[in-house]
Amino acid sequence: MLDLSQFQATGKETVFHGRHINPQIYAGIDGTNWGLKDYEARGGYAALRKILGKDGGEGMTQDQVIAEVKASSLRGRGGAGFPTGLKWSFMPRAFPGQKYLVCNSDEGEPGTAKDREILRFNPHTVIEGMAIAAYAMGITVGYNYIHGEIFEAYERFEAALEEARAAGYLGDHIMGSNFSFQLHGHHGFGAYICGEETALLESLEGKKGQPRFKPPFPASFGLYGKPTTINNTETFAAVPWIIRNGGEAFLAAGKPNNGGTKLFTISGDVERPGNYEIPMGTPFATLLELAGGVRGGKKLKAVIPGGSSSPVIPAHTMMECTMDYDSIAKAGSMLGSGAVIVMDETRCMVKSLQRLSYFYMHESCGQCTPCREGTGWLWRMVDRIETGHGRPEDIEMLDNVAENIQGRTICALGDAAAMPVRAFIKHYRDEFVHHIEHKTCTVPAYI
Repeated sequence: MLDLSQFQATGKETVFHGRHINPQIYAGIDGTNWGLKDYEARGGYAALRKILGKDGGEGMTQDQVIAEVKASSLRGRGGAGFPTGLKWSFMPRAFPGQKYLVCNSDEGEPGTAKDREILRFNPHTVIEGMAIAAYAMGITVGYNYIHGEIFEAYERFEAALEEARAAGYLGDHIMGSNFSFQLHGHHGFGAYICGEETALLESLEGKKGQPRFKPPFPASFGLYGKPTTINNTETFAAVPWIIRNGGEAFLAAGKPNNGGTKLFTISGDVERPGNYEIPMGTPFATLLELAGGVRGGKKLKAVIPGGSSSPVIPAHTMMECTMDYDSIAKAGSMLGSGAVIVMDETRCMVKSLQRLSYFYMHESCGQCTPCREGTGWLWRMVDRIETGHGRPEDIEMLDNVAENIQGRTICALGDAAAMPVRAFIKHYRDEFVHHIEHKTCTVPAYI
């Protein structure tokens, strides 16, 4: 997945099929050479051979693999940013029964479009990453749960699985070793809530996709009640490079506590929206420049840095941030999935929140009362303000309802609905007041 020397040598993005990317993400892939032979020519499955001792070396123990991942400071690329090596160490390797490995490719966060591109253009790096993870944790069965609205990516992954099985990289006694690993693709049906790991597990089991209470956590009670480790697509895709080149090299490509590079999907009011892979800790201003700057030469107004569920950040604050978990958290938001939504000076914050609130009302699974009732309440109040029927007390009521949803639901969807509301009011209260008092918007165009 990564070719850091190429990035360091050029620092330029490349373009194909209308997508603007940095060269190391696809390493020469043009959309047709995603298959096994091309992947092997780029060093594919060398990491798996290395850990199994099939490259002439002694191989690696499970502890050594986990230690390299810990040293890399690779953090989960799906949203929470939890240290990957630490998560792997939670798996009870001595457990006598079946254990499971799951890849969360249920990419449904508005603004995010990175995982589907990895599955389309470099599926074998996910397969190899999962096989390495399975070896490290003593797991023999894995699933990749793929979002229902990206069927092309599911088909591509299935084709790559067939190639990997035929070549002996999956199945029983891989490359003549004592390690066996069966991997299967699973096509979801587009429910946003199934991006939550326990709802995903429920769906995999054939049940309604609703989150579980935690604890117990998946590492002790996961798929079919067995120990399970779940990581994001991009997280697994980074693993082969780490094993080939070492955890310290990956860490050096980023910054302390934020190792390596990360994919960012930048959309909204930019000249060149697309997927960009940059070192963790890169200034936001650099990412914005890679995307061609704010569209039409307009002024930057606000940025949602980590997908629609992360709190909005005003322009002046965002321009001081670097793209890593710690910097964005210090600014009062979350890096999340790395979906950067850029809004220029023409964007109405009330209209923007209206659309976001509708999405979370629509996607609530209905299991928790605060989320089921509260998300609808939030949308109706924002919609009332936007359509010229707002009341002076609505602003405080919005904040109060959001506060009472946050932290009071089984999963984080309630927080995802509440945090944007509170952030929009905090930073752009004057626009809400103007809508209520004048029944009109403060800006000439809507998002």
